[in-house]
Amino acid sequence: MTNIVSLQKGGNTVLSESGIITVEVQWNSTSVLDVSSFLVAANGKVPSDDYMIFYNQETDPERSVWLKANDKNKVVFTIQLEKLSTTIQHCFFTATLEGNSTFDSVQGLSITVKGTHGEVCYQIDDATEEKALVLAEVYRHQSKFKFRAIGRGFNGGLKPLAESYGVEVEEPDVPEVTEASSVPHSEPVQEVNLTKIDLLKRKVSISLKKKKIALEKSRVAVVFDASGSMTQLYRNGTIQRAFERVLAVAACMDDNGELDVWFFGSKFMKTRSVTERDFEDYIQQTYPIPKTFGGLGIGNNEPPVMKDIIHHYVKNEPRKDIPAYIIFFSDGGIYKDKEIAKILVDASKQNLFWQFVGLGNANYGVLEKLDNLPGRFIDNADFFALDDLDKISDEELYNRLLNEFPIWLKEAREKGILH
Repeated sequence: MTNIVSLQKGGNTVLSESGIITVEVQWNSTSVLDVSSFLVAANGKVPSDDYMIFYNQETDPERSVWLKANDKNKVVFTIQLEKLSTTIQHCFFTATLEGNSTFDSVQGLSITVKGTHGEVCYQIDDATEEKALVLAEVYRHQSKFKFRAIGRGFNGGLKPLAESYGVEVEEPDVPEVTEASSVPHSEPVQEVNLTKIDLLKRKVSISLKKKKIALEKSRVAVVFDASGSMTQLYRNGTIQRAFERVLAVAACMDDNGELDVWFFGSKFMKTRSVTERDFEDYIQQTYPIPKTFGGLGIGNNEPPVMKDIIHHYVKNEPRKDIPAYIIFFSDGGIYKDKEIAKILVDASKQNLFWQFVGLGNANYGVLEKLDNLPGRFIDNADFFALDDLDKISDEELYNRLLNEFPIWLKEAREKGILH
């Protein structure tokens, strides 16, 4: 019986270690898709134009990746893993639309990888106004090959997408202009490394511009609830995906591009800070699942981790020029309302802003009353709850994460908290 695995956006799984795998892109609408594969090195660029596989170039120099079928509603690639050049780290699979069409008109879009490992399928069902999508990738991880579901939009069509991977796309001939003042200035193509975090960073940048804080720098931190009720969210990869989405915020906002990370249950721990260059399987490697014994316990005890964060940013690494922006995930069960309230009141004169995010429908206690919490020097915290973190779009998530932070920044400067 064939083993069939369904991935959500951002999920990844191990593939066959050798042999031939088949990658199928399918859709069931009348839309015409240009489906391509880009074979890129560690720097995110193709070694040469010969490593873009599409309808007009069916294989690479090593003949390791082949475009085997290009039908009305189905495109099929094969990858012979042993033949893949050792310089190639990622095989990205992309789709673009011509004209004014966008992917919200494409129905039943999916990408499936088949091999001795079984079948892995990813359904892309949340595309909207994009004209280009990076669907997924087959990539090297240590000594293995893995498959990751990406499903991220890209502005523009095939030309800017290809150029982002370093493929040179010829422009049509332009008539010569004789007047010197009219000679067009040719700007070099800006190459963009389309890693997963890069794609998320674009969404963050849009939100920062909307909020008029695109030039602001902060020290960015995330706190993950590791109580027992969070077990399923760790197991199904929700916490890893949340981590990656927050890491994109740090990559845009943090003064040195690092995200500081804490976990808490009955106890807490601060783990290694991380940049966008080292996000792979961070949760699995750091604290993969809530633990009753030999870990942080399965209770909810927010005050100690909050105090440690304050001590870290106020005592250990004090800065008056930039704030600390703390994103705090909790699935509720909060009962130490008085202690949490006192900590927030006492910290309201510090350059710390707390963004609490609720996961699921639970008792959030004092967090639901933050707007009316008395005794604070300024309002230093915000809260919103989500039924399903994976179902909220990146754009909406970032807009909500950055909802009250700009207001706090303005007031913190007016009252001398920030210099």
